[in-house]
Amino acid sequence: MAKRKRLTPANPVYLDEPPAEAAGIFARPAPIADVARAASSTAAFEEMADTLTRARSEGRMVLELPLDGIDITYLVRDRVVVEDAEMAALRASLRARGQQAPIEVTDLGAGRYGLISGWRRCQALRQLADETGEARFTSVLALLRRPDQASDAYLAMVEENEIRVGLSYYERARIVLKAVEQGVFETRKTALQQLFHAASRAKRSKIGSFLGIVEALDGVLRFPQALAERAGLSLSRALEDDPALSARLHAALTAAAPQTAEDEQAVLQAALVPPEAAALRPDVPPDLPAVVPPARPRGPDSRPARPDNGEQIAPDLWLHQHGSGALTLSGPALTAELRAALVRWLQQ
Repeated sequence: MAKRKRLTPANPVYLDEPPAEAAGIFARPAPIADVARAASSTAAFEEMADTLTRARSEGRMVLELPLDGIDITYLVRDRVVVEDAEMAALRASLRARGQQAPIEVTDLGAGRYGLISGWRRCQALRQLADETGEARFTSVLALLRRPDQASDAYLAMVEENEIRVGLSYYERARIVLKAVEQGVFETRKTALQQLFHAASRAKRSKIGSFLGIVEALDGVLRFPQALAERAGLSLSRALEDDPALSARLHAALTAAAPQTAEDEQAVLQAALVPPEAAALRPDVPPDLPAVVPPARPRGPDSRPARPDNGEQIAPDLWLHQHGSGALTLSGPALTAELRAALVRWLQQ
């Protein structure tokens, strides 16, 4: 039988702290730990740099750019006129709270950026910088966009203004024509469908009706944004039906030099009367019958029924005389513009 060996207790010396010379062996980490730590730090830095680069290029990072480096003429703007009250309110907001919404730009190189959207904010900041001289108004917050082609830039501008402030039909039609003139789109139809792809077919049709007005009167109208939808559609039909109307409108607007939108609308209405019709009624003020557009030929099923006991005094406009002596006007041509012109004439 083998003899068992007695175990002795552990030497307490071994449980004490190692001597200084022995501890020094493990005082510094192993070289592989240094390599791993350096590699981890480098990878984290590269990942952060890549994330920031992608965020900047994808338009997810707000940049602070010098206002002088923004080219606001990069695109033909769709807004024709900006009301003074709108700009005053925007300046007050920027002065009190700073810029809350960034503009959109594209990098042109050499420290220059082309403006896609945010024209009003840039203008307001420039006005505040000139007025106050404060450095905070000399820079602008921006998101960097990289449109694949110019059509994407125009689409971004249109969509931003449609959402934020809305555009008049004249302004919508004007940007369609300007985009075609700039060679961004080959045809008006393509420009209309792509720039206003989110609009209904009926709305695009109305915008298309205003193209003739823009083509005939752009640069001549002083208050084009005030041209209402219904009045604009009537004017568009009149321009189609009367090739000489464009020249008459040019001459009338140049001679009148209207100072208000109402005066300009009155000039347009007066010019809508064919010369032969105006010569037959010299006693009627020129601004009264102007709102009655020449009727377009219609099919027999679409022509409105003639009211009983009524006298047709203009296309689609009838005058009724009642037994009491009262007079009533009726018909599709009895528009708000006609009523307003009639009231002005009676007041005079």
